[in-house]
Amino acid sequence: MKTRKNSFLIFTLLLVATLLHASDSSAKKPYALIFGTAYGANDRPAYGVKIKIRRADQKKPKWELTSDHAGEFAQRVPAGEAHYVITAEHAPEVKVHITNDERQDVSVHLSK
Repeated sequence: MKTRKNSFLIFTLLLVATLLHASDSSAKKPYALIFGTAYGANDRPAYGVKIKIRRADQKKPKWELTSDHAGEFAQRVPAGEAHYVITAEHAPEVKVHITNDERQDVSVHLSK
């Protein structure tokens, strides 16, 4: 009976260690952050603006998000050198250059 308890305890500890290691390794994966604020025609933060982000060398957006009540949005992108294009309805395109695992702040200004 003791052997069975010990085996169960060892199995449980190994399982927990494996799960902790798996969550640790994914948390340490490098990324860059595109953080932005959408502003309305009145130059105030705009809620509910649909934002699309794509790599400059691609036609379709990879990420679609919506600005929050403060007009803010954020998207993690892979670390490394890349160019991105941010679009929103009634706003000019915004180009972002990422060099490594950094944060780039941008503004999107709506014309209507």
